[in-house]
Amino acid sequence: MTQEWDAGRLDSDLEGVGFDTLAVRAGQHRTPEREHSDPLFFTSSYVFRTAAEAAATFAGEIPGNVYSRYTNPTVASFEERMAALEGGEQAVATSTGMSAILATVMSFCSAGDHVLVSKSVFGSTISLFEKYFKRFGVEVDYVPLAELSGWEAAIKPNTKMLFVESPSNPLAELVDINALAEIAHAKGTLLVVDNCFCTPALQQPLRMGADVVVHSATKFIDGQGRAMGGVVVGRSELMKEVVGFLRTAGPSLSPFNAWLFLKGLETLNIRMRAHCQSALELAQWLERQEGIEKVHYSGLESHAQHGLAKRQQKAFGAVVSFEVKGGKDGAWRFIDATRLISITANLGDTKTTITHPSTTSHGRLSPQEREAAGIRDSLIRVAVGLEDVADLQADLARGLAAL
Repeated sequence: MTQEWDAGRLDSDLEGVGFDTLAVRAGQHRTPEREHSDPLFFTSSYVFRTAAEAAATFAGEIPGNVYSRYTNPTVASFEERMAALEGGEQAVATSTGMSAILATVMSFCSAGDHVLVSKSVFGSTISLFEKYFKRFGVEVDYVPLAELSGWEAAIKPNTKMLFVESPSNPLAELVDINALAEIAHAKGTLLVVDNCFCTPALQQPLRMGADVVVHSATKFIDGQGRAMGGVVVGRSELMKEVVGFLRTAGPSLSPFNAWLFLKGLETLNIRMRAHCQSALELAQWLERQEGIEKVHYSGLESHAQHGLAKRQQKAFGAVVSFEVKGGKDGAWRFIDATRLISITANLGDTKTTITHPSTTSHGRLSPQEREAAGIRDSLIRVAVGLEDVADLQADLARGLAAL
């Protein structure tokens, strides 16, 4: 028989500790079995001692788990850890990064509301706004990410939300989050920041004034290309709306994926430091090579927003994009000549990946939409993993030779 044990969470013991400690300890449960690692709860529903207890738990009058579509201890551990790392009051986990964006807009916007989106966002994000939110009466306009005056001028009386990626996918464009938050709040709108490329290890937008942060946990949060998931983080009063949407619509994170993400978070900071160091070395090397027309990486002094990146981020991220001579044909020859790097559109993996954005991640956009987002046919995106930099350079040199 198991002995009595405090099954409460350990968050109360973690006030004031550092980022790496939170990444390992925050949100951890203790069960009567006294496991050291995070437990994995595989169950669809939960039992109650009495009908009255079931009714009170369903009604939210007493704490407890009801149904794993929206309450599961393993998912709750992941949510609490993400909230702690982002400096938010509450996090809500979802099935994918795109469902995190879906849940955010559905929770805060109605027909007749207006949303401003940065022109440089992930292709599926543009498709979600253009093909689906507009269909249900949400007005959508697009603004160049870095132009603060453009954001201010484009806000209307019915503007409910500003949505940005910073850094953007795949061009590593930035916006001054502090300044944009001031503009948003002066006009009574929410600022939502997709923090997927930086993760809270490099940037915490909520501490810079953003209202909501979204992630594709599929990327660096997991870190090994194993599982799909997303998360929304913000103030508890805002997250109540997201929980309500999740409870009703059901784009929920599976407990197993949440458990994988908990393991990923334990090494997030050390991984991001290694990713960023290698990415900077590769970007500097690429900038010196014949056949490369332009490198997009905020760690380079040639990047127009290098100064902002140094102020706003702890490092410059793991994604390096560059344009090659020869347009689409040149880009495809370059990609096909590599042997070590994985040809896939995912990112955030320990394994370096390479892709052609205009025909993969942004391939569903019209040519006009790609042009507006700066996605040219000559553009290649490399998400730098954890291999030896010399080996990555040698593989990219094969691509250069194919030009």
